[in-house]
Amino acid sequence: MAMRTFFFLPPVRQAAGGVTVIRRMASFLAASGREAFLVPRELPGEGAGWAPSEQFIDAPLTRWDRLALAPEDLWVVPEGWVNALAPGLNARARCLVYVQNWAYLHSALPGGVSWRRLPAEFAAVSDPVARYVYATTGREAALLRPGVDTGLFRAPERKPEGLRIAYMPRKNKALAKQIRETFEALDEGLAARCAWVEIADMTAAEVAAALGSSHLFLATGFPEGCPLPPLEAMACGCLVVGYMGFGGADYMRQALAPADDPAPFAPWWPLRGVPWGGNGLFSADADVLGAALHLREAARWVLDRDPRLAAALDNARATAQSYGLDAQRRGVLELWTRLESA
Repeated sequence: MAMRTFFFLPPVRQAAGGVTVIRRMASFLAASGREAFLVPRELPGEGAGWAPSEQFIDAPLTRWDRLALAPEDLWVVPEGWVNALAPGLNARARCLVYVQNWAYLHSALPGGVSWRRLPAEFAAVSDPVARYVYATTGREAALLRPGVDTGLFRAPERKPEGLRIAYMPRKNKALAKQIRETFEALDEGLAARCAWVEIADMTAAEVAAALGSSHLFLATGFPEGCPLPPLEAMACGCLVVGYMGFGGADYMRQALAPADDPAPFAPWWPLRGVPWGGNGLFSADADVLGAALHLREAARWVLDRDPRLAAALDNARATAQSYGLDAQRRGVLELWTRLESA
C-alpha cells in the first residue's frame, strides 16, 4: 500500500508562517499525485493566514475526531506539539517531527519524556536547526527549507525617495524600541531623515507592499528556525539589518568587511557554503548597540548611495531567489521520495 501522509495543524488563532509552510508542503504532495491530508486540531481560523492563495491549493482536510492512521502512514507534527504525536504512536505509524524552531523542540516535552526514547524521525527547517537536533537528540534531521513567494514579494522598479525602515513589532517589540531609540541617539540628524514602517496585522499582500516601499528591514526576531520575514524583505529589495536568531544563519551572510564593521559579529558555529556573498548587516542576538550601529551604517549606505549597498542588494536578491516556492517544492518531493523508499 502506498504511503499516505497526514499533517497535523495546531490550533492557532491566526495561521501564518509555519502553518503556511505546512499547508504548502501538503499541497505540493497532493499535486504530485500522492495521498496527503491536513488534520486541523480545530476547524481552520478566520485569520489572514487561512486565506486561499493562488500559489498553492490545499490538500484535503481530515477531521481530528475521524483520524484513523495505519502503520504504513506518515504522521507529520510540528516540534512544539509533542502531545499531537499520540495518534501516530498509538497506531504505530511513522512519525516525522518537523522542527521549524529549535527553541521549542525540548521545551514542549512533558516531564520525564525524552526525544531519544521516542520513535520519531526529524526534519529541520535549516542547517543550524539540523545541527541543534543532532546535538541534543543524537539523530540526523533531513533538511526541508521553507519557501518565499517571490511572485508576491518582489522589488519595485524604484524605491521612494528618502529612507524608510521597516520592522515587525511582534518580534521582540521592546528590543526593537531600544534599537530605534539608540539609533536616534547615535545621530539625531541622520535619524530625522528616516521614516519608520511598522508591519503589523497585515495580509501577505500588504506586507509585500510595505517592504517594497522600504529601503531597510530591521530584523529583531530570535530565536528563529529559518526566518521568513528577512527573506521576504530581501526579495523586496530591502537591506536587512539585525539578528540571525541562530536559524537565520542558514542564509544570512555579513556584508561588512571586518575592518569596516563598527560592531563585529560572526557565528561561532560552521556556516554552510552558499553561492551568494554578504547580504545584510548582522549582530549578535539581543545586542542593541551593535544593531543600532549597523542600522546607522546601513542608513548611510542608502543616503550616500554607497556602492556596497548595490552589491549587498544583489546578494540579497540571489538569496531570496534560492528560497523560492519552486525550490521548496523540489525539496519536499525529493524528501518524500526518500521516505517512500526507506
